Parts: sequence; structure tokens; C-alpha cells
Amino acid sequence: MTTILVIYASDYGNTEKMAAAAASGVQSVAGAQVVMKKAEEASADDFTSSDGVVLGTPVHMGGMDWRVKKMIDTVCSGLWMQDKMNGKVVGVFASGGGFGGAGGGVELAYLSMLNNFAELGMIIVPLPKMTENYQKGGLHWGPYGRTASEDMGPGSVSDEVLALTKSHAAHVTRVAAALKGKEIFS
Repeated sequence: MTTILVIYASDYGNTEKMAAAAASGVQSVAGAQVVMKKAEEASADDFTSSDGVVLGTPVHMGGMDWRVKKMIDTVCSGLWMQDKMNGKVVGVFASGGGFGGAGGGVELAYLSMLNNFAELGMIIVPLPKMTENYQKGGLHWGPYGRTASEDMGPGSVSDEVLALTKSHAAHVTRVAAALKGKEIFS
């Protein structure tokens, strides 16, 4: 059984919708199970008992949500000290508004999250551009759900982005399953 931990923070429900789509993607892979947690509920045991992590955040001023950052600082720092996550996989997704069509700092949010997981010795699973719906909300780092119009009017993540998030999580799960039980780092 391959276990994937889906962690998220959400302000208005959009990142939570993406997390549910990610959980569905994990469950679409035979022999996989999902554990879904809000960032403030995730524990070190959740991380160590998983084969991989899919992490989602709303974007705030070009960065990750404070709850995600707090989880990284409080939960993941101990895992780093003990080398508990080496060789496990990680993928990310995000939602947000912001001015312009580029997503208001999402790439910076991705890099700040992925930097922490690279420090943990985790293997980053990108989002291939050939993934269906990539053009609707894909970046090579992961899916992005735009939640506001360019004039900052309220919105919601699209069905195409939810499908893309599901595909990305399934891809992360397949990579985790392929690596499970293999000695990646010695």
C-alpha cells in the first residue's frame, strides 16, 4: 500500500477544493491510500508514515500561507534533524488571485515550499506540460488555481484546474509507488 499525505491550508475554500481533487487523484491509483490533513493538524507521524506528500497553499503576497510555513518550521524541522524524509516524494499546488495573468507570485510560493522539502531530502515531482489541462493552470512546479479575475473580482478554481490537480496527485502517487521500498539514499 502506498500512502500519500495531502496537506493544505485554505482561506476561502479554493485550496481545499484542490486538496479534495488531489485526494481523489491519489485514490485513483491502485494500491494507494490518502491521508488528508489541514496544515495545522499535520504531525511528524503523518509525515513519517507516508510515502509521499502533496502540499497545497493559498498564495499570500508571493509566499505560502502562514499555517503551511508554521507546519514546516515546527513539524518538518525535527524530521530534517533526524533525516526521516529522505527519498520520499513531494508535489505542490496553490491557489490565489493577484493582478495580471501570472498568478500573483505563485512561483515564489512554490519555490519557498519546495526549497524546504529539498532540504528534507525529498524528491520533487514536477507537473509535466503534456498533462491534460496544463494550459488552464499548470506550471512546471504544479497546478495553480486562479481564484480572482485580473481586476481582483471574486472567483473560484475551474473544473479544469481541479482535473489537473487530480492528475498531478496521481502522478506523485505513481512515483512514490515506484520508489517505495527502494534504497534511494545510503
